[in-house]
Amino acid sequence: METVLTSTQRRLPATIRLDPPAQATLFDTLRRAAAIYRGQPGGIEDSTGSVSRAELLQRALGAARMVASKVPARQTVGILLPNVAGTLASVIGCSAVGRVPSLLNYGAGADAINEACHAAQVRVVITSRAFVEKAGLGPVVDKLEPAVYYVEDLRQRLGPLDLLWIATARLAPSLVLPRGDSEAPAVILFTSGSEGSPKGVVLSHRALLANIAQVLAALEVGPEHAVFNALPVFHSFGLTAGALLPLLTGMRCILYVSPLHYKQIPGLIKQSRATILFGTNTFLRHYAEHAAPGDFASLRLVVAGAERLTTEVRQRWQRDFNIDILEGYGCTETAPVLAVNLPGANRPGTVGRLLPGIEGRAVAVEGIASGGSLQVCGPNIMSGYLRAGAPGVLEPPATALGAGWYDTGDIVDIDADGFVRILGRAKRFAKVAGEMVSLALSEDLARHARPDHQHAVASAPDRQRGERIVLFTTASDLQRHDLAHAAHATGTRELAIPRQIVALEALPLLATGKIDHSALTHMARALPED
Repeated sequence: METVLTSTQRRLPATIRLDPPAQATLFDTLRRAAAIYRGQPGGIEDSTGSVSRAELLQRALGAARMVASKVPARQTVGILLPNVAGTLASVIGCSAVGRVPSLLNYGAGADAINEACHAAQVRVVITSRAFVEKAGLGPVVDKLEPAVYYVEDLRQRLGPLDLLWIATARLAPSLVLPRGDSEAPAVILFTSGSEGSPKGVVLSHRALLANIAQVLAALEVGPEHAVFNALPVFHSFGLTAGALLPLLTGMRCILYVSPLHYKQIPGLIKQSRATILFGTNTFLRHYAEHAAPGDFASLRLVVAGAERLTTEVRQRWQRDFNIDILEGYGCTETAPVLAVNLPGANRPGTVGRLLPGIEGRAVAVEGIASGGSLQVCGPNIMSGYLRAGAPGVLEPPATALGAGWYDTGDIVDIDADGFVRILGRAKRFAKVAGEMVSLALSEDLARHARPDHQHAVASAPDRQRGERIVLFTTASDLQRHDLAHAAHATGTRELAIPRQIVALEALPLLATGKIDHSALTHMARALPED
């Protein structure tokens, strides 16, 4: 049995038009936005200053010229750059000249970056010497297999003919730029790797622009808003919602270099007068802990995604700042936003309703009694995967429902009003004594017992029970009897009580703010059975 939810009947609003009638690309849309919002305040602000859309367009064409000199047409190019306006210029510029930008996670280490480059067939990486030195990435860059070029060097090599080309591309792009194709790859991102090896996700111009339009159809935002984005742009949440959405729709965008600067960010939000903040549960928890009175007074919308929003974080923001966090949900493969709660229709414990234009079905999974695996179809779905085992071979999305459908792997329940509740990952169920147990339930027990600490669980093989559940926690005094009391209080079955508890000073995190479940699984499997 499956639950069907469709929102295809809800039309995107005619008042918001992001792209030309046909073959829309990121470059086309930026060019149009630069014309529409010419002379108006706003643009991209980063650690180096403020850049207007017209200036960013100029930078994009400069980046296009530099990349084209080193990378053949229709080839991929690795982008290893921080959260600055120049990174967005590089992404848009690459795709304007038919090169495919592959955004690399500079915090992943040389081995993971090389694996990503292998999957996407990246033979050239563009980075910045200043960034590499400041971030201490020299040892990582030295181990990269692709050829590495620095923007400082490439910029110095631009001559009079290059400047003439840039001017022509700015005024009459059809004379020097290839014809745009909305179905062409706009960017390659990589899955977080929280549960295994990262996969390359190819997102077309159509997918990115459709998702921006879908978000705008749900959230009432406009040019008067300012987005504060510290989420890395190599992550889909940071790229689409945090950067492209404000850039292409007239809003001010404040890019910050790292979401981990917990003490500085609250004050920067106040200083920038930001009205919209995107973040993960982990980041929002830390920002609340370090915020001074008035730091969040300008915020009108705070949206949480990428990981589950806990009751403790939601209540703290309500109590201390009078802000209702809107929990949303998405995947890299869906560009990324699939659902979001809305002001006036915020149902805690859910991730809201599916966005306009997305059809979703909760398909039953063998062994899991409640809910079903969420499968989705819509214009924002990826073109396909790239895997290290088959470099350069695109694997289009498909499920038993047909081509173009994507199985999120999340077990969900959809209520009568269309609100989606995430019950857990299909991969994050353990088979204990022959029964399927959601690891999310085990984490809930720990949160109930010690709400002021962080908790995450993993499963490991067990000779007697099939699998055992291991809890990793920052609460050093937490014991199994505390979890048993929590199970009794919440009516949770005893099989969900973790078998082993490991206290850590801090849980391992990915650069996106997600808990690194892959690392925890390795740690759990290394533990001796008790």
